[in-house]
Amino acid sequence: MRLFSLDPASPFAAALAADLDEGLSPLEDRCFEDGEHKLRPLVDPRGDDVYVIGSLHGGPQASPQDKLWRMLVFIATLRDHGADRVTAVVPYLAYARKDRRTQPFDPVTLRYAAQLFEAVGTAQLIVLEAHDVAAFQNAFRCTTLHLSAHHVFDGVAAAMPADTPLAVVSPDPGGVKRALLWREELAERLARPVGFAMIDKRRAAGVMSSENLVAGDVAGMTVLLLDDLIASGGTVRSAAVALRRAGAREVLVFAAHGLFVAPAAEQLADPAIARIVVSDSVPPFRLPADGAAARKLQVVSAVPLFARAIRDCHESWLR
Repeated sequence: MRLFSLDPASPFAAALAADLDEGLSPLEDRCFEDGEHKLRPLVDPRGDDVYVIGSLHGGPQASPQDKLWRMLVFIATLRDHGADRVTAVVPYLAYARKDRRTQPFDPVTLRYAAQLFEAVGTAQLIVLEAHDVAAFQNAFRCTTLHLSAHHVFDGVAAAMPADTPLAVVSPDPGGVKRALLWREELAERLARPVGFAMIDKRRAAGVMSSENLVAGDVAGMTVLLLDDLIASGGTVRSAAVALRRAGAREVLVFAAHGLFVAPAAEQLADPAIARIVVSDSVPPFRLPADGAAARKLQVVSAVPLFARAIRDCHESWLR
């Protein structure tokens, strides 16, 4: 097994390498005066099972498209130099939210990104909580491994007092399957009933509209509000307000990816939200450290989940 990180300073990559008991192999990433990059491995990858780690979120120093392009170029270079198999380890996959056409001539950027990965010889992708699992799997012709983020959050839920009534809630109809899956697995793990509800939310032309209708009983319960990501925070804030009005005792927001773009700091400061739990797929650099939202924030590592997946993949390659 050989590991490369497109961000050598990434705490996620360092922790993943440590969990796998593997070092990060060196690479050259030269930036020219006009902004172009040259990437090459500084060790021979010939015949190796190679894993390239890179989270494709924007910032703080590069855009999603810059990170995507650098990953594609590096994977192509590894294949050129004889790597037997190259796996893209992508905690956050950029452009995955646009996975279908909602109006004429819409781009389907998830499919375009898939075609780019395939064109450079990527054997497989390992991704944490894609926006729509079925759309993600259907977009790719190479092997994909989708990791569900609720496995990262199980420990947080399990640490709650045993007499606390719980309900898992989806903030919109699109996330119902994600929330139901966690509810079922959590009920089995905790050996007690876990409720379920959904918020009515609609979006048109990029503008969210909601009647703040809660479908399901949450009165007196601690609500685990599960979403794939938090961008501006408007969806989860509206959902939390609706849930509190419906009688929820408190609302804990869980999301695989915390992008926290403006005005997330203000939205998430709303007292309807008791706690915000995200994975470390995206560092929370956009949230002011001294703000109310940051004081509610808990970051849980997805590294063990990725390490387990990579071990399984590598063992299958060895066979």
